[in-house]
Amino acid sequence: MSASRDFWLSCGHHLLGRDATGKLLVTDKFLKAYLARPELMPPAEACSAERGLYSTLLLDPRQPIAASRVAAIADADARENWQTMIAWRDHLVRHCSLEEAYLEIVRRNIRFPHILICQLVQAILRNALDDCGDVFMLRAAELFFRPQRLVLQEASIVAIDEETAPSPALHSPSLLSTLLGLLPTAEIDLLSDSTAESYWERSDRFDMALDLTTGRRGLIALGDVVVRWLSHLLAIDVVVEPLAELQSVAFSWYVRLSSDATRIGDAIWNGDDLDDGARTQLVSLFRLTFEDPAAVIENVRGEPLYLLLAMNADGVLRLKPQNLIAGLPIRQAEAVN
Repeated sequence: MSASRDFWLSCGHHLLGRDATGKLLVTDKFLKAYLARPELMPPAEACSAERGLYSTLLLDPRQPIAASRVAAIADADARENWQTMIAWRDHLVRHCSLEEAYLEIVRRNIRFPHILICQLVQAILRNALDDCGDVFMLRAAELFFRPQRLVLQEASIVAIDEETAPSPALHSPSLLSTLLGLLPTAEIDLLSDSTAESYWERSDRFDMALDLTTGRRGLIALGDVVVRWLSHLLAIDVVVEPLAELQSVAFSWYVRLSSDATRIGDAIWNGDDLDDGARTQLVSLFRLTFEDPAAVIENVRGEPLYLLLAMNADGVLRLKPQNLIAGLPIRQAEAVN
């Protein structure tokens, strides 16, 4: 493995601290970065209550804010944005690390805007992959926080970032991307041995496609990211292998890595044949085994578990990393719920 280099500057990991175990600590600089978002920067016509609140948090982003101060903002959209931002800030600073803040969101099903949670996932993955020199893993990790448009090319399945790919549905830029001038480009290259070196300088443009065809490096790398994700967040060690076919697969437990995998997983669970539509939507099936069987609840101990990844009917893949936390039959999760 080559020496790791910097990547994903837009997630703001340089603004975060680290504790003795390597977990991420919220800093004032990181909180102030949210104030640069266009949703929170007061326009020229903003009322005095909104401008005053903004100025207060610029000076001290941890300053307790009474609900009445937010309620006094005249513009309804601005008022809603600030209610969300204060709740989000309070959640982050209430926990000892960003990792713990994320786990609490998943375990308690706390509702926050999807874009904020995706930014949190990106920062945590940036930390978990800090020593990673494999750009195939880094590109595969992007699936955890950015939707992908899948393109079928002959016998290959290629993932292109949905925001970068020509699409009517565009998403807001990630944290700090506007400040740092890290804007997406329309030029897309397929990640390969010959293009891998360019990933480092363009990682925040999300403009490299990834081959997710069974048996190739993209899916293997995605399995490796799952391993790193679970090790970093839950301190459990697993082995994840992409499978080439569904034959001889008997589910004792499965986790859907995307919403569209539910119907497919239920069909396999019930022993039904998959129709052509389901087979087309199924991107991959992974087998997951635990290094320590004692980490698993007793009724599925010793049995392999399966992870299903599927795109929707429009060819969009939205991976749900929270399901790896909430969906695995591990003793830690059993104790929390």
